[in-house]
Amino acid sequence: MTITPDIEAAHKNPPFVEPLALTNSISPEILDDGGFRRQRNWFSGRFGEGEGLYPVESGRYFILGSLGCGWARRQHILLRLLGLDAHVGFYLLTGKDENGWLISPAGNDIKERFGYDHLNPFYVDTDPTYTGRGTSPTVIDGQTGKVVSNDYHLLPQDWETVWAPLHKEGAPDLYPEPLRKEIDLLNQQIFDDINNGTYKVIFAKQIGPARAAFEVFYARLADLDFRLKSRRYLFGDKITDSDVRLFQTLASFERNYRPGIAHLFGEKETKQLWEFENLWAYGRDLFAQGFVDDLELYFLGLLPGESGEYLAKGGFNPKGYQLDLPEVSLARWQEPNDRAQLTGSPFYSGPGGGGSFERWTFA
Repeated sequence: MTITPDIEAAHKNPPFVEPLALTNSISPEILDDGGFRRQRNWFSGRFGEGEGLYPVESGRYFILGSLGCGWARRQHILLRLLGLDAHVGFYLLTGKDENGWLISPAGNDIKERFGYDHLNPFYVDTDPTYTGRGTSPTVIDGQTGKVVSNDYHLLPQDWETVWAPLHKEGAPDLYPEPLRKEIDLLNQQIFDDINNGTYKVIFAKQIGPARAAFEVFYARLADLDFRLKSRRYLFGDKITDSDVRLFQTLASFERNYRPGIAHLFGEKETKQLWEFENLWAYGRDLFAQGFVDDLELYFLGLLPGESGEYLAKGGFNPKGYQLDLPEVSLARWQEPNDRAQLTGSPFYSGPGGGGSFERWTFA
């Protein structure tokens, strides 16, 4: 996918939403102690052969997602790395109004086919009892218009395994059988402490849970920085699913999450990504290996559209809080990383160590 004028036009002026509407949309996810606990994913359909599974079919399914959303960008990266972008459509969501996510009118015929210009009607049409907020990404069955899954935890496993017959030649094995249980455990840690960790800081309604999530987030980055000192990737010399999950947050941290975190805890206390030498070089290594395309660069604020303008950043960047744009430029991401010589053991003292991975099962 590339940045077309109609995509740029659809995203330059997102709908205005009253701040109270945004606050109310996540209020059910705020705990009594002021902490943020993300809502569960409602639809968890799986692909495969057999009763209750969705068959793997080229051209049948499409994803609705915002590439400003890490959970959706993860799917976009995986589809491209595996060659599944030729078989599964990806259509953009653009901003939210009081009725939830809007479907971009650019590059699709969804409204003509299904009559919807919002994401939420797909959810209600699939399950009339659904009362939560529709989330990015969502996989839709193009034959029925029903939601297959919005479970960004499990979708990668299916893209990487049961969709293998449609992988492009030379596609990486991102979920190797011998490491799956350890990958699952590390993925859980990455989700809790890093992917969702930024939201637990920014969405917390009291300083106590925000501070706790802040400390855990940076402790986890320090741990992974050491892990990557002697390993090119998280599990040694081969890219895995865990690398994609970590990259989704690294790529958008400086422009998307850090301003909101620094607004709470100050510039001096809020470390920048490049203060973790190995983690920053690792991120640039993945960046250079196809972990971004031009459209993702546009949504990350690193590449302008045809108009020459960058996508305006809102969301977690508080009004009036100024970003030092040269610090997070495309050129900085493209600096040499000097990591090709690293190999390193796939084993580490983190989750799953000492054989505890044998005691856990993830469906």
